[in-house]
Amino acid sequence: MNRRKKGNQILKARAKKAKAKLAPKNKAKYISKAERAELIAETIDPVQPISDA
Repeated sequence: MNRRKKGNQILKARAKKAKAKLAPKNKAKYISKAERAELIAETIDPVQPISDA
């Protein structure tokens, strides 16, 4: 590989990384299995406040 090609390859890779960093993130945040179970439990059986009246 000649020097010019290698230099261009490095610059392209650097530009690609910078562009990816600025791109919007469409991936949803990871929710663990325990947190999912907790959320489901809350929606099925919500905690009801105890009134003193």
